[in-house]
Amino acid sequence: MPIATVNPATGENLETFEPFGRGELELRLARAEAAFRDYRTTTFEYRSQLLRRAADVLDADREQLARTVTTEMGKPLAQASAETAKCARALRWYADHGAALIADELPGEDDVADSGATAAYVRYRPLGVVLAVMPWNFPLWQVVRFAAPALMAGNVGLLKHASNVPRTALALEEVFRRAGAPEGCFQTLLIGSGAVEAVIRDRRVAAVTLTGSEPAGRSVAAVAGDELKKTVLELGGSDPFVVLPSADLDAAVRTAVKARTQNNGQSCIAAKRFIVHADVYPGFTSEFAKAMGALRIGDPMAPDTDIGPLATRQGLADLSALVADALAHDAVAECGGNRPNGPLEQGWYYPPTVLTGITPAMRIHREEAFGPVATVYRVESLDEAVALANDSPFGLSSNVWTTDPAEQERFVRDIEAGSVFFNGMTASHPALPFGGVKRSGYGRELAGHGIREFCNVTTVWLGPT
Repeated sequence: MPIATVNPATGENLETFEPFGRGELELRLARAEAAFRDYRTTTFEYRSQLLRRAADVLDADREQLARTVTTEMGKPLAQASAETAKCARALRWYADHGAALIADELPGEDDVADSGATAAYVRYRPLGVVLAVMPWNFPLWQVVRFAAPALMAGNVGLLKHASNVPRTALALEEVFRRAGAPEGCFQTLLIGSGAVEAVIRDRRVAAVTLTGSEPAGRSVAAVAGDELKKTVLELGGSDPFVVLPSADLDAAVRTAVKARTQNNGQSCIAAKRFIVHADVYPGFTSEFAKAMGALRIGDPMAPDTDIGPLATRQGLADLSALVADALAHDAVAECGGNRPNGPLEQGWYYPPTVLTGITPAMRIHREEAFGPVATVYRVESLDEAVALANDSPFGLSSNVWTTDPAEQERFVRDIEAGSVFFNGMTASHPALPFGGVKRSGYGRELAGHGIREFCNVTTVWLGPT
């Protein structure tokens, strides 16, 4: 795949980038190694100030960065601007809390004495150079949620971004350069996917984090495993959105629309499978389809656009094939289901679509729909809702609408997912760990769990003198 900026609203190739050759790649790896030797010894206060300055740069360049993101991957401009602001908040959150999250840990005095030590503690030390293989769907946020904790812990970063967002990737390197990061502390690698294995195997790279598809995760994990290097994987998701009889239906419908269509529906943690109790199924499904069908599709730069184009031509083809397969197996399109005609045909647009009558014979029952397509299921009981929610190879997040404490506890106990959000929409926040189970990956980003993923958890034991 070429490294290029292609406008998904028009299909126009705006700029093509030459991938780094061996010489440039070697230079950047050497810089990263040299930077780590010094950066690892900096104080928490030094790193905090670096993150705060990076946040200031993001704030100052917010609208320019948002336009770059929208141009490259098609999300509505207002959402791109909000993503930029969220990145600045995350940098400041780690600047404020990072030192406390990886401060020395002291065991109890009795435990220290029982170990035979006069003193003992745990120290979190940085691992080294961390390679981040990142996707295009949240091209700023996915990177910052790795970079903020990694840099705060004393690691340095190498970014291999998706090949369709090179301008964004280079802009992120520039953000940290302008913030005063030491040379080599955070660098972008303009390389294709075929060059990733050699970087992972390079002795100077200590660990890898990837957000992306299941095949990409398997490939990176296999190489890193062969080298015995730490990995964190955040992969696909097919999150359930369960609506039970006690739900506030109006709020559930409003949130369901946003949860399915944010980022043009291209989000791993988007609600994708809507599992609705029979008592409220007719009302929810009717209002949901009506609201989805009323969304405005068009130029992502326009302020009144709700849904922009999908980010890639292949993504459009894959989503179209999933819907076509479902309809061929007798699913019903309550709205959408066909590509728009007219001027939008030039871009990679797909309309908000609601499908009912889903059966296991359909590919969409098991596969992730990466775009504004929702599947709606009718269930007769709480047990059936739990079973259907778990009937997926993925386990990233989940949404449940109920005010019944017993039903809430049942989902906390039984849902096979990395998180469960009640009466609200799944979202990531720096203070809350983020990640999944099953084929959605392993490890955690954000919060204290995320900053410790790329630390050497070091036991220090002091014997009698």
